[in-house]
Amino acid sequence: MDLPEGLDWVRGSPAGRAWLTTLPTWLTECAERWSLRLGRPFRYAYASLALPADLPDGTAAVLKLQYPDEESRHEADALAHWDGDGAIRLLAHDPGRRALLLERCQPGTPLRDLPSDRALDAVTGLLPRLWRPAGTPFTPLAQEAAGWADRMPRAWERAGRPYERRLLDAALDLLSGLASSQGEQVLVNQDLHAGNILAADALAADRGPWLAIDPKPLLGEREFSVVPMVRGTELGHSPAAVRHRLDRLSTELGLDRERVRGWTIGHTLAWGVADDTVFPEKIDVVRWLLDGG
Repeated sequence: MDLPEGLDWVRGSPAGRAWLTTLPTWLTECAERWSLRLGRPFRYAYASLALPADLPDGTAAVLKLQYPDEESRHEADALAHWDGDGAIRLLAHDPGRRALLLERCQPGTPLRDLPSDRALDAVTGLLPRLWRPAGTPFTPLAQEAAGWADRMPRAWERAGRPYERRLLDAALDLLSGLASSQGEQVLVNQDLHAGNILAADALAADRGPWLAIDPKPLLGEREFSVVPMVRGTELGHSPAAVRHRLDRLSTELGLDRERVRGWTIGHTLAWGVADDTVFPEKIDVVRWLLDGG
């Protein structure tokens, strides 16, 4: 198949190769089920195969086949819960194939294309729309944080201790304290970075003009929801840029800055090693926030 380069990593495991084997059949079956005319895959993809699709009535849509990871297991549930308010609308869902039929953002410009402060203006307008009370089937942030804390020391050892032990100890301590002392629980997205917010002027006269895509939902306090934006490289990767995003988002959204900082350190280090691959830019962020606040 004509896969985006970002999906090359799935070839490295038996589960990934098995998923790739199923994709041609599932694409055909989804196209038939929903009477879709499909285009070529979008190139910016790391955890799913997404293709532009046209419905019989001419509606512009996206067909998305998810890699079966745990983080995105409840993406369809989150999109259904938001029902198009601040997020892309779910049109149909095939749980067995992890297939989602979504409305298509047009023009679809990613938020990362904006200057940093204009992008942050958009985020402060968008996030309160997404902070909705929720319940099942979403995983509580406290439960997820316990899993990060359990896995992080082993991942650190397997990867050859790629960063200082003090970073690991600080992250584990922060996760333990934060998880047990949270505020009101709302639906949060642990992957809301500036590549996962798209312009949707043609859709969102009363819903946008920016909509979230690709949520990895959890149920947790509001302070956690800005973590991907604080650490993300899309709007600049430097100590000053990271602290500026931390300060602006905490202040303008009325969040506790120290809790945002703590969640950013804990979650970023937890995602800093995956399948023995180390992501140095995430380790950078943890050091900057620990050493300079």
